[in-house]
Amino acid sequence: MASSPDLFVVCKNCGAEVSPYITECPYCGTRLRKRAPKIERDGTVSEPKLKPKPKAKPKPKPKKQRKPAAPKIPKRAPDREPRPYTKRPIATLLLVVGSIAGYLVLTVLGRGDVAVAGPIEDEWWRVLTTPFVYSSAWYELAAVGAIGLYGWLLERRHNAFAVLFLFFLCGAGGAALTVAIDPNPLAVGGNGAALGLLAAWAVPDLLARARGQEYDGDLLGTMVFALVLLLMPLATVEASAIAGLAGGAAGLLCGLALSRFGR
Repeated sequence: MASSPDLFVVCKNCGAEVSPYITECPYCGTRLRKRAPKIERDGTVSEPKLKPKPKAKPKPKPKKQRKPAAPKIPKRAPDREPRPYTKRPIATLLLVVGSIAGYLVLTVLGRGDVAVAGPIEDEWWRVLTTPFVYSSAWYELAAVGAIGLYGWLLERRHNAFAVLFLFFLCGAGGAALTVAIDPNPLAVGGNGAALGLLAAWAVPDLLARARGQEYDGDLLGTMVFALVLLLMPLATVEASAIAGLAGGAAGLLCGLALSRFGR
């Protein structure tokens, strides 16, 4: 319904009387109303109809977030490099200690009593003891040093039984071959055993080098050790060249077998 407007309205802020057709006070700028009144055709004034405020839409309920699935941990692949069978090189230590003891034995006994120094007749057990016997300190240092180093490396790669087998096969086998070939054999010390252990250890690295693959071993230092042991018969008559070559050849064959059939 249209109604007649007031003659004036009073500003609530400054108290001034102002026209009812304005929305702001001209004196202080206070907002008097949101919209000016509407003047009809018949001259009557009606208050403007305010549009109803739209109802606020209800907020959607947040969806329950699923917990992320725990990532699957892949199973650990087995190590390519097998762990050594022994934490300490027991077999290598026994061989080194036995070689040192053999050096002391020769201070009491003669070479012919415990080693291959001349015809052995029926005393074949001397073939097993001769790799431990030395009468030259320099010869023993070279041979026992190689036995200790490459025996330890082989024992880490394989086990103690492989080291003992190679030592007696290459050392005692080389001495036995010397007895079979030479009518007056002389094969004292373990140059055959040292070369056998060295060759058996070097085979995997030699194969890797031939295939163009990477390898971890020091083949240059190994070659120096091998040359010293091969030339040892020129420095002392106790070292048998036959025993050294036979031991080295046996070590190469055993190294090929070990590298083929695994560790």
